[in-house]
Amino acid sequence: MEFFRIRRTIPFMRHALVLNAVSVITFLLAVFFLFHRGLHLSVEFTGGTVMEVAYQQSVDVGKVRETIGKLGYAEVQVQNYGTSRDVQIRLPVQKGQTSAQQSEQVMAALKAVDPSATLRGNEFVGPQVGEELTTNGLKALGMVVVGIMIYLAFRFEWKFALATVLANLHDVVIILGFFAFFQWEFSLAVLAAVLAVLGYSVNESVVIFDRVRENFRRYRKMNTREVIDSAITSTISRTIITHGSTELVVLSMFFFGGPTLHYFALALTIGILFGIYSSAFVAASIAMWLGVKREDLVKTTKREGDPDDPNAGAVV
Repeated sequence: MEFFRIRRTIPFMRHALVLNAVSVITFLLAVFFLFHRGLHLSVEFTGGTVMEVAYQQSVDVGKVRETIGKLGYAEVQVQNYGTSRDVQIRLPVQKGQTSAQQSEQVMAALKAVDPSATLRGNEFVGPQVGEELTTNGLKALGMVVVGIMIYLAFRFEWKFALATVLANLHDVVIILGFFAFFQWEFSLAVLAAVLAVLGYSVNESVVIFDRVRENFRRYRKMNTREVIDSAITSTISRTIITHGSTELVVLSMFFFGGPTLHYFALALTIGILFGIYSSAFVAASIAMWLGVKREDLVKTTKREGDPDDPNAGAVV
């Protein structure tokens, strides 16, 4: 299905050097902010107090968050669990306060607003749990990258696999760079969004590379640059439909999902936008510079018969 069809091929690869220079600068800035500022990790990674509070009637988590914020907590995670009368509160570690003291202080503030508030559970999440989550998250990221390379190497060619992995790592680092620069909270939900972006970007790259392989078979007189330009141009309509539909869902989570889904949707939005850019320009241009050619993707044989046959050597 297409909204429109572009009749004239757009020469994207003519500007590949400029586009990739922008990518390199953005990537280096992201790396700089990651090392200079670091990520603002959530309670799951740094440790803290997890409280479960029950009410006799439905409770507005926004008001609960506001009440706790008045105690000096800049960012606190509050969300419903089970029913609308139960909330889970995650508090970061406060210097000079124990977990029990934090719970008492928070419950006193909540009871002042609604006397029906009852503490159902209180647990301290140690930093060793955060270290384990960090390690497992990095392992998951590494396994995804290796899996992508193996899949693309078998489906296409190693040059495409390397180009796609570099483009996807470019997306991941830029997402992390945004979170480091603005000091947005990096939670398990954001980590899940980063892993989702990896798979999402790979899908876009596979679509473009499939079209590249198809064009190599169809247009024998085109050179590599023209084939890639034609492939990207012919998938623009599909890209708008696919990514536009996805982004509508993500934006609905961003605007209406509340604080719980805010950074998750934000990470997905950044990843989708840069995923489109990297799949079309970064991955394609890297593959071009690695020297991908028709012989890498299309096997040719000589037809039997007259050696002067103009069809000899055609793709079969």
